[in-house]
Amino acid sequence: MNWTPQSGWETRLYIGGAFVAGQGAVMPVENPATEENIAEVREASTTQADEAVAAARGAFEAGVWANPALRREVLLRLADLLDSERAEFSGTMISELGSPRNLMDPLHIGIPLQLLRYYADLATRDLTRDLGPDGHAAMPSASIVRYAPVGVVAAIAAYNYPLLIMALKMAPALAAGCTVVLLPSPQAPLAMLMFARLLERAGVPKGVVNFVAGGVEVGRHLTGHPGIDKVSFTGSVQVGREIMRQAAGSIKGVVLELGGKSAAIMLPDGDMAPQLSCHLRYLRNAGQGCASPTRILVHESRYEEFVERSRTLFAGVKVGDPWNADTVLGPVISKPHRERVEGYVTRAVAAGAEIVAGGGRPDFAKGWYINPTLLAGLDNSFEIAREELFGPVGVLLPYRDIDQAIATANDSTLGLASYIFGPLEQARAIAPRIRAGSVYINGGGLSRMDAPMGGFKQSGLGREYGPEGLMEYLEPQHIQWALG
Repeated sequence: MNWTPQSGWETRLYIGGAFVAGQGAVMPVENPATEENIAEVREASTTQADEAVAAARGAFEAGVWANPALRREVLLRLADLLDSERAEFSGTMISELGSPRNLMDPLHIGIPLQLLRYYADLATRDLTRDLGPDGHAAMPSASIVRYAPVGVVAAIAAYNYPLLIMALKMAPALAAGCTVVLLPSPQAPLAMLMFARLLERAGVPKGVVNFVAGGVEVGRHLTGHPGIDKVSFTGSVQVGREIMRQAAGSIKGVVLELGGKSAAIMLPDGDMAPQLSCHLRYLRNAGQGCASPTRILVHESRYEEFVERSRTLFAGVKVGDPWNADTVLGPVISKPHRERVEGYVTRAVAAGAEIVAGGGRPDFAKGWYINPTLLAGLDNSFEIAREELFGPVGVLLPYRDIDQAIATANDSTLGLASYIFGPLEQARAIAPRIRAGSVYINGGGLSRMDAPMGGFKQSGLGREYGPEGLMEYLEPQHIQWALG
């Protein structure tokens, strides 16, 4: 479906309260379902990136964003404006991502709304701690610990959930009193740039929020910029390492969410129906999700049954036009990414793995589609069981006993999330033994704004969501005074 928003695509940058044309190279934006170029965005020049940082720094130091009541009011207005224009934002993300229509309200729009409103309420919370007198007879004193905004934040988003990731970074940073420079993914910049249209209407002071566009060079310029106090990034482990190196020059802090290779342990006494639902979790958004449970650990006594029932489930997964309400699996983001995912599958089969459900491509004339794919006949040492694919591909790993299952789940350089399906009491006893930032039992539940999300090991640094997400953008300050 060819669709454009009523007001047209937003392709301009937003710097210091004004929309400006980018001065850098042209970035074409492609519809992954049709392969058509739907828009062109010009990157920011390094001078424009400097201007965005200067605008954020000026707003921060002028104190225009220092009032917690204003921060709460503006964040709530931003949520209301986004809510009122959800059709425009949904259509934009279907077009630039190929993400199915049925994911828009619950995930792509719904969670950003919750995040804006949740952090709006935290904006006015007084976190000051009164330590009272220290009781030291020789030099009596009293102390408080207050929390100050860290300053100017560079927020760099991935393409898979543009508004959600933007809100994960922007909402707590703004609630804390920081100012921000946001850099969308060059593969999906349109919804984030469209969000800039809401800022003035919501009453965001000039310079508090700035949007630039660009690829590696613009990102590198921001992460190493001396005017940036903290970097928040969502993306790959490789890029996360580079950002840490770039941030080290000015000893700035980082928040990194770097993906995962999540294990799902199917307990042998569990009901298989909910266990099979794990497939739908990693097929969601064409497998382009950081916490996807793509390593599926099944007890050897139920392995063949799980394979057969997985084939039946895969046969019912609708692959197709993301505008159709019954589509489960849309395209991946680009042709190179499809080739990357297919390369992993090809190498795994060459090494002895077997595709036991799905596989290949659908017979469509256009679009970067991959059929859901399930592999067996491999172990946890295979490349495809160790590296994040960001595609609709799962691997089955048999286990003998619970200790082996836990060891396999933990045998990864990543630790963002893990899943356990089975009797609740048994699953809760196992959960603390899993080295992952989140453990979901029997599918978990809806996203909780008040619970932290982040990874162990190389899945990242810091936490998002919850009060912990706010604290990433605050610095504790001890104030002490003499008594008597």
